[in-house]
Amino acid sequence: MNFNKLAILAAPALALAATPNIAAAQDAGTTVFGNDDAPVGTVESNAEGIVTVDTGTYKAPLPAELLAEREGKWTVNATKAQIEGMMAQQVAQQEAAAEAQAAAEAEAASKLDAALAVGTPVITADAQPLGTISELMDANVVVENDTVGLVTLPRDFFALDADDALVARANLADILAAVQGG
Repeated sequence: MNFNKLAILAAPALALAATPNIAAAQDAGTTVFGNDDAPVGTVESNAEGIVTVDTGTYKAPLPAELLAEREGKWTVNATKAQIEGMMAQQVAQQEAAAEAQAAAEAEAASKLDAALAVGTPVITADAQPLGTISELMDANVVVENDTVGLVTLPRDFFALDADDALVARANLADILAAVQGG
C-alpha cells in the first residue's frame, strides 16, 4: 500500500478518535468534573444537545460539546463555583426581569383602574367615539352611546392606548352589532 492511500484511510480514523464520545457523558448519573478536578455535579438529563448537570444548587444546562473525556473522567472547562456563579447571575437577571414586568403590569392596571371612572370618554379599537362611562359595576362598565343607548361591556374589555385614552377592544361596528343582536 502506498503512503497516499494509507493517509487517506487514516484521516477518517483519526477524526473519529479525536471526537469525544459525548453520548457517555450524557448518561444520567454520570459525574462531571471541573477543570480543577473537583466534581461539578451529576448529569440529570440530555435533550437536544443540552446536558443538564445537577450541581446540588442548580440544574445547569451545558452544551454537550463543552463536555470532554479526560483521563477517564467527563470534564467541563470550568469549576463548580464558576458554573454556579453563572447560574446565580442568570437567576438574578430573570428574577429582576420578572419583577420589572410585574411592576409594569401593576402600573398599567392602576392607570386603567384610574381611567375607568364615570364621565370618562371611551373610543373603540378603530378610533371611533363609543360614548361616556355612565356606571361602573363589579365586573362590567356601562357606556352611554348616542345611537343605541346603554352599552354594557366587561371591565377586562378595556385598555389604554399610547395616549392614555380609554379604548374598548373592538371596533364600533362590531360593538353596535353585538348590542343590537346582530
